[in-house]
Parts: sequence; C-alpha cells; structure tokens
Amino acid sequence: MTELRELLLRAPRWKIAVAESLTCGRVQARIGEVSGASDYFLGGITAYALEEKVRLLGVEPTHAAAVNCFSATVAEQMARGVCGLFGAEVGLATTGYAEPSVEWGVTQPAAWWAVAIKTDRDRFSLHSGLVECPGANRIEAQERVATTALAVLLPLLREVRRAE
Repeated sequence: MTELRELLLRAPRWKIAVAESLTCGRVQARIGEVSGASDYFLGGITAYALEEKVRLLGVEPTHAAAVNCFSATVAEQMARGVCGLFGAEVGLATTGYAEPSVEWGVTQPAAWWAVAIKTDRDRFSLHSGLVECPGANRIEAQERVATTALAVLLPLLREVRRAE
C-alpha cells in the first residue's frame, strides 16, 4: 500500500474513493491501514442494494436490474460514480456474488472490479475485470476480490502515470 500512496501523491496529486458491494468495506480498510492515508483517501461507500447503487453512484437501473448488478458495466459505473460522489480522480469498485446464487444461475463466487481514472475534466479511463473464486466460502471470496482489486490498481496507476 506504500506504493499506492506514492503513486497518488506524485504531482499532480490524486485522491481515491472506493465503492464496494460484496467486499463490504474490505478494500477501504486496507487502504486506510497505511499511515498518512488521509493524504489521498477521501472515503468510500458500501452500496449493497441496487437502489443505493443507482441513487448514490449513478448506476443505470435497467441494465443493473437485468444482471443483478453483476457486470463490468455496473462495476465501471460504480467506479466512475464514486469519483463524482467524493470528488476523486481515482475510483475503485467491486460488485458480484460472495456465494452461489441458484436464482441467478451463479455456480461459484465471482465479482467484477473496476478502476476509473480521471484523464481530464469529464473523461475517465475505465478498466475492469472478473475475479472467479471457485471453492471459496463467503469470506474467502470477499478477501480474494479485495486483494485482486487492489493488486490490479497499482499497475494501472503506474501505466497512467508513465503516460503523463
């Protein structure tokens, strides 16, 4: 997490905010573990319900309802939305299933992560990916998704910083 701090505090300084669903604050807790996190971490939100994702993060309701908030599009909208909510240049989001869901045809825990990085006034570079957690219990899946989301964030930030 020290490298995250260095990447965000490099000029121009960036702030990060987090939108979580299935990880229930685990990503935020890891970012906040580092001394000096208040220099770059604005905060986060755990929006578990579809209605809250729509109301607070600007997630498009028709698509989100059709996929039960399980898609790259929803994760990207959450990441972009949390930037707007907190005024951050970097948004990180997670959404998915911590357990199988017979109703939605989900046979194993899985989640989408997304990163939104503000590239200019109204544009974002969006990145997303799927994390599958075969055999994981609920807590193991939540931990694995949080770990993956933070692991992919660093190379993305490095790449954007190099291009500046």
